[in-house]
Amino acid sequence: MEAEITDTNKLLIENFAGKIVRKDLTKKIKEGANVPVYVMEYLLGMYCASTDDEIIEEGVKSVKKILAENFVRPDEAQKILSKLREQESYTIIDKITVHLNIKRDVYEAEFSNLGVRDVPISPEYPTDFERLLGGGIWCIVELAYRFDEADKSRNPIHIEKLTPIQMPHLDLNEILEGRKQFSKEEWIDVMLRSTGMEPTALTKREKWLHLARIIPLVENNYNLCELGPRGTGKSHIYKEISPNSILISGGQTTVANLFYNMARKTVGLVGMWDCVAFDEVAGITFKDKDGIQIMKDYMASGSFARGNEEKSASASMVFVGNINQSVDVLLKTSNLFEPFPEAMSTDTAFFDRMHCYLPGWEIPKYRPHFFTNEYGFITDYLSEFLREMRKRSFADSIDKYFRLGSNLNQRDVIAVRKTVSGLVKIIYPHGEFTKEDVEEILCFALEVRRRVKEQLKKIGGMEFYDINFSYIDVETLSENYVGVPEQSGGKLIPEGLHKPGHLYTVGYGKSGQLGVYKIETEMISGTGKFEPTGLGSDRETREGVMTSYKYLKANGKNISGSISTTLKDYLMEIQDLNGVGSNRQLALAALVALCSAAMGKPVLSSLAVLGDL
Repeated sequence: MEAEITDTNKLLIENFAGKIVRKDLTKKIKEGANVPVYVMEYLLGMYCASTDDEIIEEGVKSVKKILAENFVRPDEAQKILSKLREQESYTIIDKITVHLNIKRDVYEAEFSNLGVRDVPISPEYPTDFERLLGGGIWCIVELAYRFDEADKSRNPIHIEKLTPIQMPHLDLNEILEGRKQFSKEEWIDVMLRSTGMEPTALTKREKWLHLARIIPLVENNYNLCELGPRGTGKSHIYKEISPNSILISGGQTTVANLFYNMARKTVGLVGMWDCVAFDEVAGITFKDKDGIQIMKDYMASGSFARGNEEKSASASMVFVGNINQSVDVLLKTSNLFEPFPEAMSTDTAFFDRMHCYLPGWEIPKYRPHFFTNEYGFITDYLSEFLREMRKRSFADSIDKYFRLGSNLNQRDVIAVRKTVSGLVKIIYPHGEFTKEDVEEILCFALEVRRRVKEQLKKIGGMEFYDINFSYIDVETLSENYVGVPEQSGGKLIPEGLHKPGHLYTVGYGKSGQLGVYKIETEMISGTGKFEPTGLGSDRETREGVMTSYKYLKANGKNISGSISTTLKDYLMEIQDLNGVGSNRQLALAALVALCSAAMGKPVLSSLAVLGDL
């Protein structure tokens, strides 16, 4: 099926001629060649930059021929070497890694598929393309074969010319000006098609989740986690779409590889790549004992200490993996970080550094019609645009219209601002957006950070009580609360048994409106203290809740012999789910919650306690 010249395609052709490619061509050739998408589209961009079917057909033939003759398959490496020897020159496409041979003071190249190493290479290449020195990049390489009878120890293979498969130059203003010609929805569709997805096959929610996967490529030091079912393309964008990201399959690595090699005095992957993604989080292991601690430091500050030096880097960290149970079961029996390895699964400090938790279970398993046949940016052009946007920040986009609620601590604020900045860069890179546009992004940013906090609360208890995220309109001063879909199942008072000490009540708030309040109580060892939070500044509300504890102290033994108010402390968090203001009639509900926590027994399913003491 060929791409139709739709309005969006016309706009792309008018504004980005030579920078776009028909994605169905990529699919056709990709199915027969095991090369990254950005390699494929670099070639298609060279030979198929036209709307003329005949030119495209000829271009596809040329690309197929180049891949057939020049792309090195590992099982045909010896055949290529033989051709090189016979013809004395040969052009190949391979992944090249360069290292410095200190003993000989020369740079030497290693060819991934060709299986050849220690090939001398001019110093200009690793100087101009630093990523050759860390992880390697795909290149088109012109090789020569010159065997020296007088010096048989010398490598006969020589690199005549090396061309990295990436854009030589990006005019950012071209993209910013071109963006102005598109509506928001059209631009979102262009971005998704550029990653290979067909937006018409996705709901609005699914589109936004796919866009969020791009944030680590456009935002410095962004930490993202996505867990979900298999076959939903969690690692696709980090492996195929950008030559600036690296996917660590299996999850095993070392501090030297990831951060800093003390012996070689070289920065690891975080200094070489824009994004380091771990595929299958369950397998993340460090051979070094301090690996996770160094990772935590890096995720928090973008720097890490090795030896006597502190190093900084800007690579984002992505953690993707599979959830083997249904989300409902996980939420009832464990937490959404459960798939992480044991060394991390209860480390709240590690998870608190996550800026975003994408609900991978909301993305459907990929089917053929999910992949586009329409025009999109050449992948390399897209990745260079994303890379260039890393130098900019839109973290202050919300300040003109909104401020964040009191439940967000400093880490929450940083996370939300980073997510907002990333999505603005992707959707509104030209910096033109309305209040409604910002609000839409802000709600999404609050949700994906709140999902992290909800799980932290399950792991770490009341230390993370402040999860009732909200934002305030600076014009109307109205406060809006943002939840996470999976927590409530769409109901304010969800079905099923809750933890002991958790219950709901309904009452009139300060505004005079009826609202639902959630009370969460936790009992810990202590000396009989009671600490209620989330009450605001209303004195009568606080007094009412304190009355419930006084009643428990006076009558606890009459209620149950197991209740202790001398050797236990009680922590209580009250959440105003509808944002109607403080409720002065919470004493009865607070007492029931205290009794439930003290006795370790949950209240009835879907119970709402009404009335006052």
